[in-house]
Order: sequence, then C-alpha cells, then structure tokens
Amino acid sequence: MSLPANQIKEPGKQSQPAKSLKEPSQEALPVNLLKEPSQESRILCPDPAIVVELNVGGQFYTTTMGTLMKHPGSKFSEILSRSARHYKDAQGRFFIDRPGTYFGLLLDYLRTGQVPTEYVPEVYQEAKFYQIHLLVKILEDMPQIFGEQVARTQFLMGVPNYRENLEVLLHLARAEAVAMRSSKVVVCVVRTEEEDAKCVEPLHILEAKKTPVVKFGPWKAGPMTEDFVCCLEKDIRAKGYKVTSQRYHLSRDPYTCFWIFVFTWW
Repeated sequence: MSLPANQIKEPGKQSQPAKSLKEPSQEALPVNLLKEPSQESRILCPDPAIVVELNVGGQFYTTTMGTLMKHPGSKFSEILSRSARHYKDAQGRFFIDRPGTYFGLLLDYLRTGQVPTEYVPEVYQEAKFYQIHLLVKILEDMPQIFGEQVARTQFLMGVPNYRENLEVLLHLARAEAVAMRSSKVVVCVVRTEEEDAKCVEPLHILEAKKTPVVKFGPWKAGPMTEDFVCCLEKDIRAKGYKVTSQRYHLSRDPYTCFWIFVFTWW
C-alpha cells in the first residue's frame, strides 16, 4: 500500500526536536535593567552605618541605623519599616508625632549605654513608648521610679474605688466653685473597718448639713491616714489643681477621720 506524499521521509533525514524557549539570564540583561537594592530593602536588612535623620515633634536628630536598632524589639523597627515609608516630612526625615523634648536623652543612652540621671520620670515614659525594655527595667530600679511605681501605686491599688472617688472629689470641688475664689470639700479617710464603723454617725451629720464629702477606705494594710492624704494631694496637683488640706474636726469626731481639701481657683 502506498503512503501519502506528506508522510514519505527522505532517506537519512531525522526529525529535529522543537527548540525550547529560554528566559534571558540576568547576566544577559542590559545594565540599565538590573535592579539595585531600594532604600526600603536596605531598611528591612539595615546597614548599621546608614545615617538616619529624624523629626521628632519638630525637633531634628541625626544618628545611625545601628544606634536605633541596638535593642531588638524596640519601636524603631516599626518606625523605620516599609509600612512607615509615608511618615516623612518635606525634607525626607522620618517623622515621629511625639514631643521631642527628652528624645535626646534617650538617644544618648542608645549611643553610649549611659543611663540618664536627670529627668528620670520623663525618660522613663519615653523608654516605655519606644519599647526600650532594658532601659525601662533599669529605670524602674531607680528611686524616682521605684517609689512611684512600686510603693505608692501598689498601695493605691489596694484602696477600693480610689480613682472613681478621686473624680467625685474633683467634681464636687468644681461644683462648689461657682463665683468663688476657692472651694472646700470634706474628705473622710478610714484605714480600718473599726474606723469605718465609728465614722457612720459623723457622716450622717455632714449629710444632714448638706456638706459635700467624699469617703476613701478602708484598706487592708499599708500606710497610715496621713500617708494616704499625701498621695491624694499629689494626684490632685498632678491634674493641675491648686489644693491644700488640713484636719477637719467635728464635735463628735474623736477619731480624726475627716480632712478638708481647699481648692484655689484664682
């Protein structure tokens, strides 16, 4: 049987395999098409020698990538990351929307390792914000922070409804200040359950006289009444108020549980 003409092979001629298509190698590409590492990629794999300019709340600082990245896990990794590339000022500085007053002291610590001895409470807040955990721990052992964070704060956490009653006290002080240069609020401070029971009758007397009064306590253990009053005054002044306190004696109050807080407005 004869084959069709298109299937007849010429003698000695073999079929050639199809040529495979190859992607041009990078070496074959023109020089102008080769990509160099971008600034973003350099930040993701930072060179410690890269100079970084910062705008912290309008104050300018210049440092190196190595200084900012000295403590792993700090907030600077986030600030200098790709997601933060748009947070730059008109001159290309990385912008941090936070007051820069004490940033220089924090930056000096990153550069030298020397722990600041001035403005310790303020630097402590900066270290917490930027998540410099080692510096936070060191500062918490210093007297200025230890006394506030460990002693006073821990004590006040044991006083029931302290923050709520503090706000009530300030509300009453403002309410009594209408057309007055100063206003007064009576504060009842009871340390023990026994003192609490003995102050019931005097509290009824003050209520009958429509005298504004706020009660704190009792608490289980810790500082005395005078120490608590000192803590209360400190927290009030920290909110910007001018306040003084003194004992407030009632004819039927032999236990001196009452104090009067005087707020001066002008």
